[in-house]
Amino acid sequence: MATIRAYTDEQQSKKLAEILPIESADMRYVPFGDIHPWVWNEEVKLLEKGSVPCWSLASLLGVLPKKIELEGVAYELSIYLNGLYYWNVNNGNLLLEVKGKDNLVDACVDMIIKLNKLNLL
Repeated sequence: MATIRAYTDEQQSKKLAEILPIESADMRYVPFGDIHPWVWNEEVKLLEKGSVPCWSLASLLGVLPKKIELEGVAYELSIYLNGLYYWNVNNGNLLLEVKGKDNLVDACVDMIIKLNKLNLL
């Protein structure tokens, strides 16, 4: 059953912090599991004290490329229910997909990880 979640959990956030620029995060987990808005000018201090950057659904969608070109073929990002797809609108060819997730945040995280592994991010 699909669930609604607006931001990455702490484990996902730690993984994304290895992949994405920290400045793309818009929130942070502070020790004891609380979540707070990201304060950019305190970035280094917060990370040293155990804070973890966190991404909202909006910021995740903002870091995903809207279009990927490979060998002269353009693949566009499509969102359908809780799935993400890169496909060519002209010929219907599918490049990448993440589907069957409980929520769109999970789909975004998985797609970012896939894109990173393929050096497409």
